[in-house]
Amino acid sequence: MTTVVFLLLPGVHLLDLAGPAQAFFTAGDFGHRYDLRYVSGDSDGPGPDAGVVASAQGLPLVAGTEWPALGADDIVVVPGWRVGNDPAAWPHLSQPMRERLREHHAAGGTVASVCAGADALGQAGLLDGRRCTTHHAVQDALAARHPRAHVVRDVLFTTDGGVVTSAGIASGIDLSLHLLAMRHGPALAARVAREMVVYARRNGTEPQASAMLRHRSHVDDTAHRVQDHIDAHFTHTLPLADLAAHAGVAERTLTRLFTRATGVTPLRYQQILRRERAEHLIGHGATIESAARAVGFENPRTLRRLRSSA
Repeated sequence: MTTVVFLLLPGVHLLDLAGPAQAFFTAGDFGHRYDLRYVSGDSDGPGPDAGVVASAQGLPLVAGTEWPALGADDIVVVPGWRVGNDPAAWPHLSQPMRERLREHHAAGGTVASVCAGADALGQAGLLDGRRCTTHHAVQDALAARHPRAHVVRDVLFTTDGGVVTSAGIASGIDLSLHLLAMRHGPALAARVAREMVVYARRNGTEPQASAMLRHRSHVDDTAHRVQDHIDAHFTHTLPLADLAAHAGVAERTLTRLFTRATGVTPLRYQQILRRERAEHLIGHGATIESAARAVGFENPRTLRRLRSSA
């Protein structure tokens, strides 16, 4: 049975831990059991609270203080933590912890991280000369702290020589599904994703922030209402007059408010959603023609033009 060790550091984010743990646990329902272990990486050393790790959300987690014996087929995952404004205050790995990570990797084992957990791999020297990623809010700090690492921006996860890093939070699920697919095939990963009610198993090269998030950092209620409508119906024809009626404003007013709030027109926003969904389908084996039809383009040339201009 493959062992997965989660190395828990102070301030660990619950979803960074729970998402991957659930994915590996769920694989057991389909005949591929994993032995999940939790080890405290708190550098404060032994004491009355040894093995108790405070999560960012306030829930204390009880973890072991001794590492299990690991082989080349086993996995070590370092979930991320609440980073704060000062990277110097991030958790510091003890020398024994760094050696543990290096030894496991050197023996052929997989070492993975979620979000800021990549910094722990960097402290162990495992990012030097390798491609890696982390949450978009942490990328600059990670690159500054580990200048020999090749930080790849705006991707969900990277793999390089047995070191797997992911963007953070929910992308830890994508990382885990990728590892399951590599070990047991994509069908098993798809079954786990379905069981977890995950929308789809995403490729590592997909962007961290979808269009539905990139254009939402505003406070205009009218624009948000129209975006909600477009998000739900972007494969359909959506005349500006119908969008304006849905929002209860004039067409010219809608165009002005929407563009000011989002930076794009309603039509452009719909096209971005269509192209992003089409890219996802193409990345999973669809032809350009079938992807274009699926997202509502009458002519695949429109999709080709949008892809070439992106």
